[in-house]
Amino acid sequence: MKILAIESSCDDTSVSVLNADKVESCLISSQKFHGKYGGIIPELASRAHIKLISALTQESLKQSNTDINDIDAIAVTTEPGLVGSLIVGSNFAKGLSLRYNKPIIPVNHIEGHLYSGCLQDPSIKFPFITLVVSGGHTAIFNVKSYNDYEIVGLTRDDAAGEAFDKIAKLMGLTYPGGPLIDKLAKEGNDKTYDFPRSMIHSDNFDFSFSGLKTSVRYFVQREFPDGVPESKMPDLAASVQSAIVDVLVHKTLASAKRYNAETIVIAGGVSANSQLRSQMSTEAAKFNIKTVAPDMIYCMDNAAMIGFIAQKKYQEAGKNTFTDLDFVVNPTALRAKRLKKK
Repeated sequence: MKILAIESSCDDTSVSVLNADKVESCLISSQKFHGKYGGIIPELASRAHIKLISALTQESLKQSNTDINDIDAIAVTTEPGLVGSLIVGSNFAKGLSLRYNKPIIPVNHIEGHLYSGCLQDPSIKFPFITLVVSGGHTAIFNVKSYNDYEIVGLTRDDAAGEAFDKIAKLMGLTYPGGPLIDKLAKEGNDKTYDFPRSMIHSDNFDFSFSGLKTSVRYFVQREFPDGVPESKMPDLAASVQSAIVDVLVHKTLASAKRYNAETIVIAGGVSANSQLRSQMSTEAAKFNIKTVAPDMIYCMDNAAMIGFIAQKKYQEAGKNTFTDLDFVVNPTALRAKRLKKK
């Protein structure tokens, strides 16, 4: 069975061809130009997807030595993400579906990340815990099968990746700031500055990173009113990174123990963070829990993970389930409901 998968939820355009569970091609084009604006400009992202998506599709088919007529189904990300970016990918996929009379499988982007560990390591057994952590999402899932999972923890405000990028900006670093903080932190002492680990001892698995962002802002304004000196950058980066990673690891490990999971999967853009990978693996091993962190290409927004779970849906529901072209995109991100004060 061959799947042509398309991912365009944010600023990465990706097309992949999968044959069974084997990735035969996976191309990703990242829009680096957003860096000069200090963040992603949705309209520009949409235009870039339009320019790239057709050529990437042709090249992905070529690299996998696949004719479009030999494709069994087309998969495409429909939620969540930037609405314009989602529309570009969705409409392109619908066009291919009509032109070549192929089933079309709408896929939730988060589900792609959710099962990316299975794409990386087919030996993973259900149930397992997945931490999806990126610029737009921070969530913990108890994954019971390919069609059964539950959300057990969500961020109530900023996602972890969003906190990394916003704090990097406060430090005077460029966008995207997460990888820069990770690089600087390797040369710093994470005990130099003490920042809050919000909700780390709460009786649930939810997150909150807005307080950390505010704490760093006031700290920088007070201690470095003229800007953070280069000599202080590594220690500040290490201290900030430690505050974020400590919470992610603590909550994820606690949920794994609660739900008797033998494996923890880290997925999403922030799963590329070196301290998160190392610390999660070290702490989980103390309880004989395996940690799976996908290769860097599968940490990014990639079409291979979309095709992987689409194939499982196709096998479960059958070809005739995926003939509807009336589906629409949904940009709504996952966030926990705020508790009302009495």
